Amino acid sequence: MLTKVYSAAVVGLNAELVEVEVDISPGLPKTIIGGLPDTAVQEAKERVKAAIKHSNAIFPRNKVSVNLAPADFAKNGTHFDVPISVSILLNSGQIEFDPTKKLFVGELALDGSIRTVAGILPILLTAKDRGFSEIFVPSGNINEAGLVTGVKIIACDSLLQLIGYLQGMIHLDPVPRTDWKKVLSVPKIDFDMKLIRGQETAKRALEIAAAGGHNVLLSGPPGSGKTLLAKALPSILPRLNVDEVLEITKIYSVAGLLNFGNHLITVRPFRNPHHTTSGVALVGGGSNPKPGEISLAHRGVLFLDEFPEFSRSVLENLRQPLEDGIVTVARAAGTYVFPAKFSLVAAQNPCPCGYLSDPSKSCICSPAQVMKYQKKISGPLLDRIDLHVEVGRVDYEKLTGLSQSESSAEIQDRVQKARDEQTKRFMGKESIKTNSEMGLREIREHCILGKKEEEFIKNAVIKLNLSARSYHRILKVSKTIADLNLEPKIKTEHIAEAIQYRPKVE
Repeated sequence: MLTKVYSAAVVGLNAELVEVEVDISPGLPKTIIGGLPDTAVQEAKERVKAAIKHSNAIFPRNKVSVNLAPADFAKNGTHFDVPISVSILLNSGQIEFDPTKKLFVGELALDGSIRTVAGILPILLTAKDRGFSEIFVPSGNINEAGLVTGVKIIACDSLLQLIGYLQGMIHLDPVPRTDWKKVLSVPKIDFDMKLIRGQETAKRALEIAAAGGHNVLLSGPPGSGKTLLAKALPSILPRLNVDEVLEITKIYSVAGLLNFGNHLITVRPFRNPHHTTSGVALVGGGSNPKPGEISLAHRGVLFLDEFPEFSRSVLENLRQPLEDGIVTVARAAGTYVFPAKFSLVAAQNPCPCGYLSDPSKSCICSPAQVMKYQKKISGPLLDRIDLHVEVGRVDYEKLTGLSQSESSAEIQDRVQKARDEQTKRFMGKESIKTNSEMGLREIREHCILGKKEEEFIKNAVIKLNLSARSYHRILKVSKTIADLNLEPKIKTEHIAEAIQYRPKVE
């Protein structure tokens, strides 16, 4: 007798359906799992055997053959434990139910309890799209499961409870749907802009970056407030909408970062990897490819402190994602594409000692040391950063003055209005959400200049010897500044402000 129940395998950021086939035949007691299982799946044999025993059921004392079909791609993870157990119990006649249009996911503990697993969200979305009517998930994944509507989702604590439900002996209510009003409520602000004294130019640059999704480089002496400014950036970013919450939560689900605490990603990500981070950790990959830091910062902020201290080879991996908004990881088993539309905020000192640009403290570095330090960041990478800002030392009078800076809420209000303009502008274009994501076609369509503005930017390009990429990035930043000012067209003053954020030497 052959039985078949359904599960799914996570592949990149998506999921593929898997048929869990079980055949019990006469022979010496032995369990075989086929279908390209990894070590975690192979070890399911002992977990399943112990869990069935502790769930008042009997594991067959015959040859048990398990096949995970289709067998042409690797099966990873521990979430096949529950479907394997259910298929064995169904095959041995210990439970009876119709497995059609039912999908099972979950890891088993030895006592039969069901543990949370990674990648629930893409599995649920795939199951819904393929027409499944009932999906069984671990109780620990209940918050994540509540995001998916239009399908009945049952959360179970143990295999014994699942057996009771399938047999009609107990009743379990479907997972409640997410209350989006509560989820998207006003988040707590850890770093408010009003607490940062001075640095008006840097704050203005961060406001532009938040409004248009642009990249920023903060350069200045130690203690000038670069890190604090970067950490305050999330407080002025627009609030996430429902689609963005789903998009980001899906990435964190696949990365296995939702297992503990069962929290949804309801605020824009802020990732701050250490400068010893490897290339794989930054962009993603591995034998079973997972999202890296740049994908975990999707729709949020990637903060690279001590920018030149990162390995040059690691930083060069950022070139393509900064341009395209995606990262492609190619492996022998296949090619995986992860989203990476983030705002890069980099912070650096101007030289090894840090005081090259400080008017009150002398630099002790030699010209050769300064040149070597500054050359750690390649020209093409710097060219992809829209806003270059000098962050100087704050005067004592400003530090101790009584004048209040604008709060994050006030700045966020302007940023939100600018983003709303961009949402209207790019309506119907799923791949473009902000001005920074515009391609050449969108730039020509939305960044139309008058004769006066055309002449102004022409002179700037010639005198400053700007590259074609710099020209297009100036237009994008100018459009964002116009949006912040609620102006429908780019004006000369918008272009002038955008140009001042380009590096002094191109």
